[in-house]
Amino acid sequence: MPFRLRPLVVVAAVPLLVLAGCASTGPAAGPTADPTAGAASQAAAVQDCGIDVAPRTEPAERILAVKSTAAELVVALGLGDALVSTAFLDGPLEMADGEAPPTIEGMPSREAVLALEPDAVVAGWESAFAPEAAGDRAGLHDLGVTTWVSPAACRSVDVAPLTWDALLGELEDAGTVLGVPDAGAALADEQRAALDAIEPLGDDGTEATALWYSSGDDAPYVGGGSGAPQLVLESAGLENVAADVAEPWTTMSWEALAASDPDVIVLVDAAWHTAESKIERLRANPATAQLDAVQEGRFVVVPFPMAEAGVGSVDAVGLVVDGVRAMALG
Repeated sequence: MPFRLRPLVVVAAVPLLVLAGCASTGPAAGPTADPTAGAASQAAAVQDCGIDVAPRTEPAERILAVKSTAAELVVALGLGDALVSTAFLDGPLEMADGEAPPTIEGMPSREAVLALEPDAVVAGWESAFAPEAAGDRAGLHDLGVTTWVSPAACRSVDVAPLTWDALLGELEDAGTVLGVPDAGAALADEQRAALDAIEPLGDDGTEATALWYSSGDDAPYVGGGSGAPQLVLESAGLENVAADVAEPWTTMSWEALAASDPDVIVLVDAAWHTAESKIERLRANPATAQLDAVQEGRFVVVPFPMAEAGVGSVDAVGLVVDGVRAMALG
């Protein structure tokens, strides 16, 4: 997915000794410990992008969330008050109560991360833990810092095409790792119930094809057949015109887009590449200007965070279904 760096909020670095000391001061599990914490202490390590992550014995208290999907997950797990900072947000973060935490604009460095004295770093991309970013996950684990990456975003290991079972399982695993297993299970159940309550378009006789247009001016970057866009479109009852590409995302030529002639075009709206700018591009390009979907304005706009697998994916299905149903395609 494309991104744009923004001005950096500077945070002073602190010695590693401070972080190590902070990480070791949490309450130990014992006869009087919270039952949930006791359950977490006995839980097996969770595999995450090929790395074993030990579940916390207590709920995380100082969390850095990198990417909107990561921050939204933390909030949905009831740990919003534990967010000491966010980074690389794709849009505003809605908090259940209180103001949103401060944010580091751009990808945070290891020094900026350690300055926050976190006990957990949750990220939407593996690249957040690159040496030039937050640093190696194993090194952070040695300091007592739990790390978590959305498995749907893994690139270091093979990832099967995304399914709801896999995505909802991620939510449960994230809750377990962050020390709130009951909240993770409840969140997965809530999301499943919300998904089951959506009536797909095919059930009402609507049959339509769709293109998921994320970004790109020289060539459109679109949702392929194995990631979140495919899962959302398929669950909405739409046929993805790029479903035969066995990748979450792919680049398509303007000519191929025109040849696919989608009935509906889903547009990802981001501050750095708005849905409106994509509509202008589609109307100005000779290859796409004559498409019925373009001429008749058959567009559904999805906020950028919903374009990546996470707690917003079910809402994305509902948004697409409602948008297409309002078009009365028949």
